[in-house]
Amino acid sequence: MIEQIYTYFSVEMIFLWLNLGVLPFWLVLIIFPQSQICRVFITSIFPVFILSLTYGYLLHLFFNEGYDFIQNFELYLGLDAVSNLFTYKAFIILFWTHFLAMNLFCGGWIVKDSQKFGVNKVLMSFPLLITYFIGPIGLTLYWIIRIFYSKRINLYD
Repeated sequence: MIEQIYTYFSVEMIFLWLNLGVLPFWLVLIIFPQSQICRVFITSIFPVFILSLTYGYLLHLFFNEGYDFIQNFELYLGLDAVSNLFTYKAFIILFWTHFLAMNLFCGGWIVKDSQKFGVNKVLMSFPLLITYFIGPIGLTLYWIIRIFYSKRINLYD
């Protein structure tokens, strides 16, 4: 029985569940940004909490398997070191979880901030989609749209 449960918590299954699990959050952010569901579940700490629990589980799993976490600090040594880190499945899934959490957090912030300035919901779908795929460019696109709605350039908020 326990072995059957562990098959759902393998790295490959977690990767699949992560990819499928963030889609409903993004769909609600794009289609229903002003709904109560979006406010309570998506733009709150809830999705980041779930992803951080997953991240913690993965850290526990890889620690028990003997993964050398010290080697992760090699990513600051250059592109070749980063390339070498991506040969480890453990590093890839941890990186991917980090990427999904940060992009979802940015998407939630974009929705909350756009509601503060009254940005058109249809117009907001473009930076949200781009943030889902390539986070920083979507965030920059939103910042440009925000300048026109707020009628000022604000480099910090």
